[in-house]
Amino acid sequence: MNDFDPSRRRFLGHVGLAGLGVLGAGSLVGCASSASSPSGSGNSAITLQSNLSSPQAKVAMEKIIENFNKQGKGAASLNTVASETFRTQLPTYLTSANPPDLYTWYAGSVANDYASKNLLLDVSDVWQGMADYPESLRTLSTDAAGKKVFVPMNNYWWGFFYRKSNFAKWGVQEPKNWAEFVTLCQTLQSKGVPPIGIGLGDTPWVASAWFDYLNIRINGAPFHRELLAGKQRFDDPKVKAVFTKWREVLPYFDPKGKAYPFQEATTALLAGKTGMFLIGTFFADAAPKDALGDLDFFRFPIIDPAVPLAEEAPTDGFFASAKSANPAGTKALLTYLSSVEAQEAYVAASAGIVLPANPKAKASDSPLVAKGKAMLESAQELTQFFNRDSSDALQPTADTALTKFIDKPDQIDAILREWQAGAEKVFKG
Repeated sequence: MNDFDPSRRRFLGHVGLAGLGVLGAGSLVGCASSASSPSGSGNSAITLQSNLSSPQAKVAMEKIIENFNKQGKGAASLNTVASETFRTQLPTYLTSANPPDLYTWYAGSVANDYASKNLLLDVSDVWQGMADYPESLRTLSTDAAGKKVFVPMNNYWWGFFYRKSNFAKWGVQEPKNWAEFVTLCQTLQSKGVPPIGIGLGDTPWVASAWFDYLNIRINGAPFHRELLAGKQRFDDPKVKAVFTKWREVLPYFDPKGKAYPFQEATTALLAGKTGMFLIGTFFADAAPKDALGDLDFFRFPIIDPAVPLAEEAPTDGFFASAKSANPAGTKALLTYLSSVEAQEAYVAASAGIVLPANPKAKASDSPLVAKGKAMLESAQELTQFFNRDSSDALQPTADTALTKFIDKPDQIDAILREWQAGAEKVFKG
């Protein structure tokens, strides 16, 4: 399935850049919870299994389900699961004898991978009422057999986030290219500030953003997609060049960042204990609302101006189990989730760094959101995220390779050979 449609550049002026927290590759960790569904439904109540477990995202989803249940079009309950538990258990959920009906997750190749195993419900009839949605989102929501298997709620961007007050205090500015970025790192380090935050403990997939961006900056988005589809090799010299460039800034990573997850890396950034953090907007759902006005970001620096500019813009939303006990009720809930009302309710109750997928839904007019939207509009190509451009099954090969590289960069040749061997097992499987 093609994860990039050129028309996406055109629709991003009015489609979502969300921080739903599904995260990109990335999702938020929290305590599991559930909300009971109302009684009186003629069919079985719909269960929405959600990994949106940060406090603000969880409250936003609870509000949406509450609103749906008040409409009398069906009954639904929300089961919020700690994000990393959800990530590892999703294949088990979908293949169980009595699975949850609906799930928060990702569009593109990752949804297509589950659809190819006949695990997802055909929701093409839901899309008949979504005529306003752009063709690019239709493409991302369609499986290889031509069926619609996904309903998008938003998408969002990745970037280097920082506190404006801290950059002002340190007397530094946003870099425009790689050389300026390295200089920024050197300056912050000279002031006793670990320049680059990272959160790999329990959330090792965060490192994939570094690989994705370096690869699309050096080798371009088409090569990147082919690599993640098994049409190129991880032990190719082009891939090694990615790590050669990465080594230039490894000395500037927060040495404590390997021990804690991205939520704690967010805390470190907000406290001024690190200078900047490459992360998706979902991280803001773990930040205090009074800190949001002090946040800013810059795009991953340009390395080779000759390489067409690409950005990561993952699309989040919902897919349903093919074994749902109440397909009609599940589709009714999906129809509501695609609506202006539901998506604006999420904007209002979450961190607000969100643009909904429904082009008629209104989003925050904050400077941060406007800047993110403009960045994506200026990109010539858009990628999703490592597992979203490949599959959930390939993500662990990246987690192993990238965390090992950060620990032992001198072993890159062996690491890339191991990565290629692991990828071949996934693709052959």
